[in-house]
Amino acid sequence: MRHTVLGTLCFVSIAALAACSDTDQESVERAIQDVNAVDESNLSDVMLTVADPNEGISYFQRTLKDNPDRIDIQRGLAISYVRAKRYTEAVPAWARVTKHKDSTATDLVDLADSQIRAGQWDAAEETLNSIPPTHETFKRYRLEAMIADSNQDWNRADSFYEIAVGLTTRPGGVMNNWGYSKLTRGDYAEAERLFGEAIRQDSTLFTAKNNMVLARGAQRKYTLPVIPMVQTERAQLLHTLALSAIKQGDTETSKVLLREAIETHPQHFEAAVRALNALENS
Repeated sequence: MRHTVLGTLCFVSIAALAACSDTDQESVERAIQDVNAVDESNLSDVMLTVADPNEGISYFQRTLKDNPDRIDIQRGLAISYVRAKRYTEAVPAWARVTKHKDSTATDLVDLADSQIRAGQWDAAEETLNSIPPTHETFKRYRLEAMIADSNQDWNRADSFYEIAVGLTTRPGGVMNNWGYSKLTRGDYAEAERLFGEAIRQDSTLFTAKNNMVLARGAQRKYTLPVIPMVQTERAQLLHTLALSAIKQGDTETSKVLLREAIETHPQHFEAAVRALNALENS
């Protein structure tokens, strides 16, 4: 009887040890899986931010072969194509994302963005029209404004730009776009005002500064606006203003501006020198 009990206890102990061993092994495997998941997530973040965009494309392409149904990897590939400025390839990549069962309206906006970058304006308009009106985001309305601009539907463009400005804490870029829209319509005074607003929001926007000078030049206002600028920027803006004066037929004014641009630039300003020589020799 004692032997039977002892045998039973030994069997139970062995079984318990085996169970503990299995449990420990499962815990180790789960821990390894968790670490791998964290590492993969971190690597994906790196590939979408600081890594070379083409390296990101290669990484997400490789990962997608083993995980063809993972929407986060599909998005990563599409984003990487955009970062690499490979917009023609970005369009089908985003289209694939939008067909996934877990895709969102934001994915459709990103598809429309890629289509615009690839010059597919009609397709982008169709994509935006498919997005529910309840999806109200800055990026959606910025793209809607750009589409309206391309159609020369100025009232809609102004409406969408105004909405977009109200949906972001950094409206400088969209104000610059809105100002350029006004510039192409010939509304130079309003364009100048919007460029000024864009610069006030972001004093590093050289494009807005250059556009503001173009708007002033179109009004024959041949002085630089009072805006933040470094010496090199000042020289470049004087050059832009001189070109605007040439376009208006004010060649003597343009010569004065070109000479000032050459004197202001801290280095040799080849473009301004060529323009001045061409004027003086014509």
